[in-house]
This record gives sequence, structure tokens and C-alpha cells, in this order.
Amino acid sequence: MMAPSAGNQQPWHFIVTRDREKMEKVSEFHPYASMLKNAPVAIVVCGDPNHKKWPDFWPQDCSAALQNMLLAARDLGLGTVWAGVYPLKDRMEGMRELFGIPANIYPFAIVPVGWPDTEFKAMDRYNGSLIHSENW
Repeated sequence: MMAPSAGNQQPWHFIVTRDREKMEKVSEFHPYASMLKNAPVAIVVCGDPNHKKWPDFWPQDCSAALQNMLLAARDLGLGTVWAGVYPLKDRMEGMRELFGIPANIYPFAIVPVGWPDTEFKAMDRYNGSLIHSENW
């Protein structure tokens, strides 16, 4: 919750689950969430743009909070995956139904958290061609 957010509106909500049955059901509507079957815990990140000064910025705000989660987990030696939900309707509807998320709240992502089977490998993803100076 220390992530930056537009106007400090903090539009995020988090559902922490250890419910094996629920985590296994997510893979029925989310094709990239099979790792939830083995994770001891998962965090559902949701956005609430209602009554916010900057309602259109909730996805950026939730992204910043989620990135902080991933970095904090990595610092603890835990493995995580950002399994995106928003803006795909079938995934959002599945999450709403499974976790009882109100209609005015947007399920944004689910993050399985656990101990990795293998050691972390540093990846060099730097691509200088994506950096522009002054102009495109």
C-alpha cells in the first residue's frame, strides 16, 4: 500500500486466499493460472474507481501496488506470478463469481505466492532500442 497512486486515492483492495478449492477453480477460466494449484497462498488485486477524484487511473495504481508486492516477495525468496485478469471479461466474471467480488469492483489480477522449485535466474531484458532521447 506504499505504492504511488493518482491523488493518493489508493483504489486497491486485496483478497488473500489459502482456499485450495478456489485456487484450483481459477484455472478453469484463466489459462495462465495453473500454478495456483501448487501455491500455498494467492492474492487477488482489485480496483475500485468509485468516488475517486481520478477514477481512470485505478489500473496504473493497482499495477504499482502489484509490482511492489512482487518485489517484496522476491526479496523474501518467494516466487510470484502476475496473472492478469482485467480487462478480459471472462476472467473478470470468473473471479467475481468465485470470490464474491461486487459488481462495482474490478478484479485486476491474481498473484500466486509460494516457494520456487528452482533458483531464480537473473535475466537481462534491457533493450536500448526502446529508449529515445528528447524525441522519438
